[in-house]
Amino acid sequence: MTKLSFGTHPFLLGFEQLERLVERTAKTAEGYPPFNIEATSENAYRITLAVAGFREEDLSITVEDRQLVIRGRQGDDGAERVFLHRGIAARAFQRSFVLADGVEVAGASMEHGLLHIDLRRSVPETVVQTIAISSRRK
Repeated sequence: MTKLSFGTHPFLLGFEQLERLVERTAKTAEGYPPFNIEATSENAYRITLAVAGFREEDLSITVEDRQLVIRGRQGDDGAERVFLHRGIAARAFQRSFVLADGVEVAGASMEHGLLHIDLRRSVPETVVQTIAISSRRK
């Protein structure tokens, strides 16, 4: 018996790239920084990242080819400071989320060391199309 993958299932026409998106997302799975994803309404979502120690100018948010990319890079201010113990890492990060068609970034805000990114999904109109059947009589 041949095993069908998600992208090659006969009833899912035109979804071949979905499997590639899932694979791409799985490769970037890392634990830092921690995040939450919540549904704030039927067509809205919020991604919240814990970015304690980062300033707004240390962070960038971009959408690249339907992929939301959040990058953080802190400056090394430890050059003039002497640490007896350094348990808070000042490391850079990149966190990516693949956005479905119709999902747009509505805005972003920082509050108490949390970066909130609000997403909104536009609901397309339902279109019913009637296809005429032609006969090949000669």
